[in-house]
Amino acid sequence: MSDALVLLPVLLFMAAMLLVSALLRRAAKPGNSGSSGFVSEYFIGSRSLGGFVLAMTTVATYSSVSSFVGGPGQAWEIGLGWIYMSVVQVTMLILLLGILGKKLALAARRINAVTIIDIIRHRYQSDLLATLSAIIIVVFMCATMVAQFVGGAKLFEAVTGLPYLAGLAIFGLAVVVYTTVGGFRGVAVTDAVCAVFMLVGIVVLLAGLLHSGGGFAAIMDRISTRSPQLLDPLSAGNMPVSLYVSQWVLVGLCVIALPQSAVRCLSYENTQALHRAMIMGTVVIGAMNIGMNLIGVLAAGVLTGDLAQYGNSIDNIIPRLIASMSPAVAGFCIIGPIAATISTISSLLLAASSSIVKDIYLHAKARRNEPVSTRRVTWFSQGFTLAIGLASFLVSIDPPSVIWKINMFAFGGLESAFLWIFLLGMFWRRANRCGGIAAIVGGTLSYCLAMAFGLRPLDLHPIVVGIVFSLVCFLAGTRLGRPVDKKVLACYFASAREDRPLAQSPAKGRVS
Repeated sequence: MSDALVLLPVLLFMAAMLLVSALLRRAAKPGNSGSSGFVSEYFIGSRSLGGFVLAMTTVATYSSVSSFVGGPGQAWEIGLGWIYMSVVQVTMLILLLGILGKKLALAARRINAVTIIDIIRHRYQSDLLATLSAIIIVVFMCATMVAQFVGGAKLFEAVTGLPYLAGLAIFGLAVVVYTTVGGFRGVAVTDAVCAVFMLVGIVVLLAGLLHSGGGFAAIMDRISTRSPQLLDPLSAGNMPVSLYVSQWVLVGLCVIALPQSAVRCLSYENTQALHRAMIMGTVVIGAMNIGMNLIGVLAAGVLTGDLAQYGNSIDNIIPRLIASMSPAVAGFCIIGPIAATISTISSLLLAASSSIVKDIYLHAKARRNEPVSTRRVTWFSQGFTLAIGLASFLVSIDPPSVIWKINMFAFGGLESAFLWIFLLGMFWRRANRCGGIAAIVGGTLSYCLAMAFGLRPLDLHPIVVGIVFSLVCFLAGTRLGRPVDKKVLACYFASAREDRPLAQSPAKGRVS
């Protein structure tokens, strides 16, 4: 399908994202705080996000192209069992903001942290741990970005008829440019817009699917006749208990360890915004997750051939479904997954570039007491954001295969590295430098080795190997290492604090 009606809505959408991002960047005024003001504005939006924007940017960051392409493709192949398994993702915002939201926000304000690694460095008093964290973030986030670039380009290719490279260039370069220009505030606001368009895209796609299939009843009749096992969540061994447990751990319980999501905890304005975000975000992510996977199951009543007829890839199911609709409908349908793709890329880009600029370069300058001008910080921040984006873009020119597997690999790597760093660091006073270094090294290496050699104890995903080994390493390292200074602990634990200035007569809505 090469009709201009398909391309027009997408091009208008991306042009609007570029415009909004540019306007927000121009309107941002760090004031007289110099380079530190620019860094705070560019990487966390000066801690000023309201509840709606916080909810939408967190949801949009978490919802990637695999949520709109790979996941529903699995639902087409497996059936309702995939919905039952993946619905655990609905808890993501409650877990992240409910467990870490206030803890990280309070700590960040006390020590003036701008990135997650700022907090890790201060809590564990370790430059080595901070540097390892930055390297791991950049590596795994670049892998995730490649998956997003590939997914978005394949969507363009399947729906519009444009060559893969043309689609990659159209949306890939646009998202790299608007992220570079807009910074965190621009990304957060455009993420909120993207989340709204994701919901609109799901509704339009569902309506088009029902129209193409002759209605819900007709679609369900065809599925029950042709593939009745799709309506049984545990039939034919498609959804063994081990897969449920693995996915609940990978995309449910451990998502609080994703740095690109955790950094949102540093950016909200007050406690009221946090509470509103938890409610709104949970409703939205539930609608997205259940809605898209239900569409994947229902697609089996419209796309009734075997997988070979669709290019032997589940990633082709949703693009083929969209391409089967009228050009006008397809043009609006494609905005949803494209919005998910660009919102994820933009958040990952900022998290990766902040790891290099703020956590390595500026920290090294600060240790040597070398001042850095605002102009240089601006150029470095935007330059590294652009460079990382272009590097991931270039790797995507020769695309890898199954998108959701690449995405899940990166998820597992980040979770194995950071789960206990965050949880035990925020809630266990004895957590120390030696334990943190042992956990991040042991967790990452054990996970990567388990993935490389296919180690699946009890048929569970290697993420289980990573987080268990990371915990063992953390506990062993903590026992061998020295306690953290009480002045450091006072920033994180009330019982270690002699005075609590932030808790005294808090103003309405203030984080306290």
